Amino acid sequence: MSQQPVHSVSRKLILLIKSGYWLALLIIAAMVMASFILLQQMMAAQQRNETLQNIVSTQKALSQRIVFLAGATGAASPDKQPALVAALKQATAEFETNYDLLLDQTGADPMSQARFDPKSIENVLFTKPFHLDYFSVGLIANGKRLISSFESKLANNGEGYKGGAERVNLDASVANATLSGYAALGQRISAYADARSEQLLDLHRTLFFATIGVIVLVALFIFRPMSKAILRKTHELVDARNSMAFIAVHDGLTGLHNRTFLTDHFDTLIKGAHRRRERLAVIQLDLDRFKQINDTLGHAAGDYVLVVTAQRMRDSCRASDLCARLGGDEFVMILNGAGGTEDINMLARRILAQINEPIIFQGTTILPGASAGIAVYPIDADNAQDLLVHADLALYSAKKMGGGNFSFFSEELRRELDYRKQLEHDIKVAISERAFQAYFQPQVSLTDGTISGIEALVRWNHAERGMIAPGEFIPVAEKCGFMPEIGRIVISKAINEAAEWNRAGIAFGRLAVNVSGTELREHDFDAFLFETLEKAGLPPQKLSLEIVESVILDDEKTGIAAKLRHIRAAGVHLELDDFGTGYASLSHVNPNEIDRLKIDRRFVQNIHENGDNSKIVRAITELARGLGISIVAEGAETEAELDSLMAIGCDQVQGYSIAFPMPQDKALEWLTARMPKKAKLTVLQGSLA
Repeated sequence: MSQQPVHSVSRKLILLIKSGYWLALLIIAAMVMASFILLQQMMAAQQRNETLQNIVSTQKALSQRIVFLAGATGAASPDKQPALVAALKQATAEFETNYDLLLDQTGADPMSQARFDPKSIENVLFTKPFHLDYFSVGLIANGKRLISSFESKLANNGEGYKGGAERVNLDASVANATLSGYAALGQRISAYADARSEQLLDLHRTLFFATIGVIVLVALFIFRPMSKAILRKTHELVDARNSMAFIAVHDGLTGLHNRTFLTDHFDTLIKGAHRRRERLAVIQLDLDRFKQINDTLGHAAGDYVLVVTAQRMRDSCRASDLCARLGGDEFVMILNGAGGTEDINMLARRILAQINEPIIFQGTTILPGASAGIAVYPIDADNAQDLLVHADLALYSAKKMGGGNFSFFSEELRRELDYRKQLEHDIKVAISERAFQAYFQPQVSLTDGTISGIEALVRWNHAERGMIAPGEFIPVAEKCGFMPEIGRIVISKAINEAAEWNRAGIAFGRLAVNVSGTELREHDFDAFLFETLEKAGLPPQKLSLEIVESVILDDEKTGIAAKLRHIRAAGVHLELDDFGTGYASLSHVNPNEIDRLKIDRRFVQNIHENGDNSKIVRAITELARGLGISIVAEGAETEAELDSLMAIGCDQVQGYSIAFPMPQDKALEWLTARMPKKAKLTVLQGSLA
């Protein structure tokens, strides 16, 4: 599944979980809110019922009090009647007020159909047998008439109620009927309240169980899957963290510890060896033919060789030892308690013998071969950095002996290291001062002697040590990563000089400059090249880049192939240098990618005496001629070699027999001296007869 659908599914799942989560919360919140509202309604209804019951109880007491005060007032002496009348008046007013409040609170309607329901409040108020409304209103009216009658008598003014004393009497039957009605009303109110409360309780109970059910469903279908997903993601994060922690200190291909782990723990190993007063051996290994394996069998075979080598390293050392991959085909083994020199010698032989055993890959037997350099603590150094440097220097010495062997660090190597360190420092200074020079070696045609090209070569004239051979400082510069800077200095100087020749009309063919894969991997190399050509004023067609076969074989992922096509499309020529010594595919030897082949000097030297070399050069020449690619042989040093090349058909040559590499002033003299001489016009004196 592609990365995009995975992210899409993940986003949908997260959105679904979030939606379910919020929906569940909303449902639960709604149910809780409904329960709260019902509870509030129950409490409000309970308060209302209590209020109504209080009113009913008060009305019952007031009805009895009104009848009692009416009788007592009539039987009392004139001096006591005013107080009783006032009490009767207050009781009647309270009774009337409470009755109005009762009607308002109950909302009773005398015209409602509910009055025919024997269980309703309206039935008690407006229909038989209680007719509470009738008796209550009558009691209020009679009370008021009686009060008016008593007040009229007490005032002796003849004003007030004049309907007759017999019409204002309040007897016990009125009080009993009113009392009975209010008792029935209280029962109806209680029954109604109980029924209402029971309904609310049932609804509240239903909501409660529904809420519990929703919570259970949410827990089962939302929170449970969510918790499982979270747990799963947590495990994945923990695994990813552990994986990242492992990758941070281990090599992804071989599983050995990487350079980071070695850097972090090397000092600890040294301290342990110092505390135990033991020796610690650092063995740096390098595969001798790893590049050849990659070029001929592919990177899959190279990776397999690295994995097998790493496993053999593990099998050949103890659990207390440390194996690490520095990068590429470079490995390091740190051996604790290494013992004496003889013990280390035997151990190194056993390790190399195991690593150098043949490897079978897809039916092909591979003999990678390995070399090793050994440095010992505390003899050779007392710190991690120097031990690695010394082991690397010993490895370099072992490789110079032919590979497949090992070498101990020695005082001679120490002196070489000191010289190399000084050389590194001097190279840095020379780069900052742009002290590297471009020397030029011409390429000529054997047929007519014309100059077909001139190659720019790097030279370094040290201020104190004089001229330092390229074979001495170039390997050091390459290992330290200085070659891109040195290359740009030489390319700039060579292009500027060639531009001067071109403007002066001096024929030099094409300027050829060597470019390494490291330089081509620089992201701005093509921009630098075009800018230098433009500033100097040299046409791109007057420039050739010489590349070795390993560069053109470089994988497309590095961007070198595309960069070379871009440069060639601008008019710059490409030459395949040292042809025949690498592993270039014939698919790359075509005029669409290469303009010229350079036959390596090892095939040219003594070609007149070596029949095999003669056949190789002839085959390369015929191949190039058939493809329409020009060819030049380098390293021709004698007349015999030139004659052999001429006989084979290799017309263009470069070598000491033609000219040595020369500084720019000498090159200018050499080129100027071989320019065609212009014919001089001689004017004859006298006249023609």
